[in-house]
Amino acid sequence: MIEVSGLTVRYGGVTSLDDMSLTFESGTCGLIGPNGAGKTTFFNVLSGFVRPAAGTVQAFGDDLLTMAHFRRARWGVRRTFQTEQAIDQLSVFDNVAMVHEHSRLGRSSRRKDVLDAISFVGLDADPDAAVRTLGAGQRRLVEVARAVVGKPRLVLLDEPAAGLPDEETSHLGDVIRRIPEHTQALTILVDHDMSLVSACCETTAVLDFGKLIASGPTAAVLRNDDVIRAYLGVA
Repeated sequence: MIEVSGLTVRYGGVTSLDDMSLTFESGTCGLIGPNGAGKTTFFNVLSGFVRPAAGTVQAFGDDLLTMAHFRRARWGVRRTFQTEQAIDQLSVFDNVAMVHEHSRLGRSSRRKDVLDAISFVGLDADPDAAVRTLGAGQRRLVEVARAVVGKPRLVLLDEPAAGLPDEETSHLGDVIRRIPEHTQALTILVDHDMSLVSACCETTAVLDFGKLIASGPTAAVLRNDDVIRAYLGVA
């Protein structure tokens, strides 16, 4: 469980998160909203890239915001980014192994853990192949494998399906749905593909201009009038 209370982030005169209070339960939770709503800012706060002006985040009973950002990795925070972060020159195995190095698990199980993560995401590629030789969908799976290796507690997925064709998005959705069972990690998915969010997330929260405007069971949230207005701009 993650309990967010009064979380506020300001960039000069812009309030990117405005007194956000929300509880994320176990499983896979959706976080949606228009561009600029504050979703990535929220992930940046959890990851340690942004220091909030106010508020607290309790993650499984620990005060996440008082941890140094490098300690959050060992604690179990993992994330993907909107832009690709896998290192082209390294092999698939080494890309995943470098994240395992900063996990709570020891080196003795590294090879097995890394190969298990690659197998879990269904990556049909030689672990020794350089990432630069892979297609876009395969590279995305490398990033998800990096996010699930090493027994994470919190997996943050920032638009993992962006630009993928339907078939690859469907496979990615199958992987995302299995992350909590496979890792016991709470998973938060940010994406604009509402079909993917509906398929993966039992609960969903919605941000608009930094404010939380709805949260609850995904199907009910997507029928909410305020959510429809935020996405479609209807009167």
